[in-house]
Amino acid sequence: MNTAWVGARSSATPSQLDALARAIRITPIIDHHAHPLLKLEALAKHPLLSITSEAHNGDVVHSAIHSLPHLRAVRQLSGMLNCNNTWEDVVAAIEQKRIDSPLEWTAQCLDGIETLLLDDGLDDGDDAQDMVWHNDYTRSECKRIVRIEKVAADIIKRIGKTCDASPRTGQDVLNDAYDDWIGELDTIINEAIDDPDVVAFKSVICYRTGLQVASTVNEAEARAAFADIISNFALLDFAKLQVAALNDLVVHRTAMLIRDSPSKQKKPIQFHTGLGDNDIILAKSSPAHLQNFIRAYPTVPIVLLHAGYPFMREVGYLATVYEHVYADIGEVFPCVSEDGQEQVLRQILELCPWSKILWSTDGHWFPETYLLAVTQMREVFTNVLTNYVRKGHIGYKAAIDLAQDILFRNSNKLYHLEIDFMELDEEPGAEVGPYASDLELFQLFLKDQPPPDFVRICWNDYTATPRMRMIPFRKFKTLLDQGQPTDISIAKAVFGLIQNDHLVPSIAPIGEYRLHPDFSSLRPGPTEGHVSMYGEFREKSGAPVALCPRSLLQKAVDLGAQNGLTFLLGFEIEFLLLERVEGTDTSATLSLNSLNPFKHRPAEASGRFSTLVTDGHAWSVSRYFADPKVANLLRDIVHALDSMGIYVEQIHAESATGQFELILPPCPPIQAVDTLLHTRDVMFALATAAGYKVTLHPKPFPTACGTASHTHMSISSPGGDKPEVYEPFYAGILKHLRAITAFTYSNPASFERLKDGAWAGGRWVTWGTQNRETPLRKIEGSHWELKAMDGLANPYLAMAAVLLSGIHGYMEREKLIWGDCEIDPAKLTPNDRAELEVTDMLPASVEEALTALKGDEKLVEFLGPEVVERYCAVKEFEMAFLAEMGEEERRNWIMERY
Repeated sequence: MNTAWVGARSSATPSQLDALARAIRITPIIDHHAHPLLKLEALAKHPLLSITSEAHNGDVVHSAIHSLPHLRAVRQLSGMLNCNNTWEDVVAAIEQKRIDSPLEWTAQCLDGIETLLLDDGLDDGDDAQDMVWHNDYTRSECKRIVRIEKVAADIIKRIGKTCDASPRTGQDVLNDAYDDWIGELDTIINEAIDDPDVVAFKSVICYRTGLQVASTVNEAEARAAFADIISNFALLDFAKLQVAALNDLVVHRTAMLIRDSPSKQKKPIQFHTGLGDNDIILAKSSPAHLQNFIRAYPTVPIVLLHAGYPFMREVGYLATVYEHVYADIGEVFPCVSEDGQEQVLRQILELCPWSKILWSTDGHWFPETYLLAVTQMREVFTNVLTNYVRKGHIGYKAAIDLAQDILFRNSNKLYHLEIDFMELDEEPGAEVGPYASDLELFQLFLKDQPPPDFVRICWNDYTATPRMRMIPFRKFKTLLDQGQPTDISIAKAVFGLIQNDHLVPSIAPIGEYRLHPDFSSLRPGPTEGHVSMYGEFREKSGAPVALCPRSLLQKAVDLGAQNGLTFLLGFEIEFLLLERVEGTDTSATLSLNSLNPFKHRPAEASGRFSTLVTDGHAWSVSRYFADPKVANLLRDIVHALDSMGIYVEQIHAESATGQFELILPPCPPIQAVDTLLHTRDVMFALATAAGYKVTLHPKPFPTACGTASHTHMSISSPGGDKPEVYEPFYAGILKHLRAITAFTYSNPASFERLKDGAWAGGRWVTWGTQNRETPLRKIEGSHWELKAMDGLANPYLAMAAVLLSGIHGYMEREKLIWGDCEIDPAKLTPNDRAELEVTDMLPASVEEALTALKGDEKLVEFLGPEVVERYCAVKEFEMAFLAEMGEEERRNWIMERY
């Protein structure tokens, strides 16, 4: 009954944030847009002060010393060079590096760059190193980007000189020269298309005549402009193509040749947009001017460079709405302040899928431009992405994928580089952050507490039985110290067992999985001297195991992130507290009569447990906490959880005798389920130590309210509270709810709770605003509550089924055809049901739920046929086993285990 949700935000664990920070540090960079370095002897020709400014011309560059980017660069470079924090000292230290160890300094500056895609069209003549020279400083071979305006201008220079020296004159000569220019341009572009060392083309039309490219080429205007240049060539100091008609022709011609090339792997055209020196006309540098050109060539990949600064949102928009357009966020590192860089990243991510975002240094001339760009990028990515993770906008694993995609995978795919992803080496103790390994994560975790006796690696099987392996601390620490794997062998039969370790007959105890601990889930407990982690199952090869429940939930989270959705989940733990009775026959069972909530008499033993003495127990009553033993136990549970970083939001008495509810905070899905399971273990341990028994039995009393595991859900990504986002999501859940019930109501006892008029979510497939008799209760915006789930469900599997159904509903724009049900749906008239589309009922048994699951082809596809087949086999085997028991025996058997 949680109402303390609105405005809540998740808090990621320190180890999760550290894992993200480390991933950003060790991800190799495909620098998809850069320029050659200068030869050592040419470095003095250009002002070093220009490394943080686009003001390259004249005295204006000297004003850079009063800019935030410059001051930041001085701080960073002085630290790296171990010199005083002044520009003069930095310059002196760099000049000394050029004398003492120029190659080593260059290697340090380019460290972490996998490969460079080099635009060699800057006006640096013979001063620049050639492309091959740079291969000594990258792990993979560098590739070339052809600057098309320079190609076009160089041909004009040759033709102009030839015509100047020719005795022929007249219009025919000019027409022939124009045709020669077009022919030679086409030849060079086509050769570049076929050249494996060329991966892209680059246009600087932004500098020349602006990005307002004409929709079509005006042939007559182009010929006339060309003729004017050639006719006056002797009088012109021709260096650059500055005529709009000719520049437009060059970019159109390049795009057409790429479009019409037989290769399926089209090479992109990069466009300089926004940020540049004073050659550009700022008003014409917005990428929005390219929209018609973009529309004209839907099969030609187009990359908008430099974040279009200051037109970042225009870049993000175009990359979002056009499949073939990509957003680069280079050059702003290091030419913009840190706050500005963070704003650039945030504004691009406001709208643009990260699969469309690339990163580059725009490094040029000086190796320090690369060093500063990479250093500042990693800082900004860490600041922005960890903040998103803390707020619950994105899971930490999805944030790692985001960083790796932007820095490596997206460029690798777009430019057809086929480079294997391999993390960078990181020296132990390097001043890049303290958490570079699982060992260091573990050491950080243990920093403020004594060493434990045991390390638990936990999982939850297909019967929702919590299982774990314990490793003595000394052994576990030795494995980490020696750099050995900490994963452990588990028989593949693990997902074919029922609660008493009987194995589904069709499954053989052959083969093994590896259970890998997730160090981001480290927590103390659940008992003194123990620490716990949750694990993911993998094959010996390292490949994911399709049957692993935790991995399946991660798959759902990843699919959500790919579609711009992130989630928060918060669980309510309803539980029944029983007293343990000493000196009784431990083989005896618990009597139904002793669990009668209406029998107000002193508790009497029946087997091992008895009900608590009640003075009128009811929902939210205060008098129950007058019993100091109960009050102390509940206090100890909350304090213990608090010490573990699990901050309980509420705790109160529930309706049935001895029944309570503990409310957990909202967290991202994996963390939420890990927290739920760990909290239950803590509760069970402390209750046992105090002489009590905690049970999650869904219907401990036939005539009182049952015990559930209600789940609060919200879409935490931007826009999640908009109806056009959350309504298709919840429509997807309702569409598949009958099949989902196989996971959320997984035991015959679950269906004893499934009643109308019992605050249990009812039996009808529907939803209602603040209606506790519907399986889905809308609270506010995207915050809804799933009431159709209890503590016997495997929460990884249940939440995977729920989220996958909802995400696909969002992807397919599912209509929320069910109306808002404002009363108990069991009391609706037939006409009301027809009007509200309340036509389907939830399954009435495990068998019916499994049949619904098998028949839901879409949900089977979402989850994977292998998962559904195995789950159904396990549950059917479990049902056959439970069917041999009497009602009383089965009730006690479940209470002993849950």
